[in-house]
Amino acid sequence: MTGTDTGVGKTLIACSLLRAFAARGFKAVGMKPVASGAVAGGSGLVHDDVERLIASGNVAAPRQRVNPYCFAPPIAPHIAAAEAGMTIDLDHVVHCFNALAGPADVVIVEGVGGFRVPLGPGADTAQLAARLALPVVLVVAMRLGCLNHALLTAEAIATRGLTLAGWVANHIDPQMAAADDNVQALETLIAAPLLARIAYTATPDSATSAALLDTRKLF
Repeated sequence: MTGTDTGVGKTLIACSLLRAFAARGFKAVGMKPVASGAVAGGSGLVHDDVERLIASGNVAAPRQRVNPYCFAPPIAPHIAAAEAGMTIDLDHVVHCFNALAGPADVVIVEGVGGFRVPLGPGADTAQLAARLALPVVLVVAMRLGCLNHALLTAEAIATRGLTLAGWVANHIDPQMAAADDNVQALETLIAAPLLARIAYTATPDSATSAALLDTRKLF
């Protein structure tokens, strides 16, 4: 899963997908390969997105597999990794994914930031998506500028030979002008199904959003 930017609701939709698949009887587990902006907890760094993914799935899995790389500073992951003296190893992420996929029917992998976030020398989130070779769900933050961001992201996904399986219109700006017209434009321009429109709310809830997602369009 990717988004048109950071802070667009990827975790909300990832958790919603986990709940929706679980409700259909699938064994579903979430994964966030890289996270930054964590806080110290009793057994190490704790990231809210990771905790929400764990709570939304129905397959027990070690945190170090759900979230192989976790950093405290709320900064770009390649910078956080460099400050920590670490290298984000895509092979290790793939290994963790395969371990999660064993007991699960569905693994929802949430990216960090947008589709092309640097992870280190010669590596970014687009390359990680290509290594995992999973169908991609795109979360579009419905706000001014979303058309360009969504279409560029869809193009980047296609360029890497990946399948854009569907997209979600997440209305994060309650004052957005011509919101319906923008959604209709994207439905015409994006060659993938609209899975759901998520209305703006000050307190987003994945259980509510899960009921809106049509996961049958994904496979």
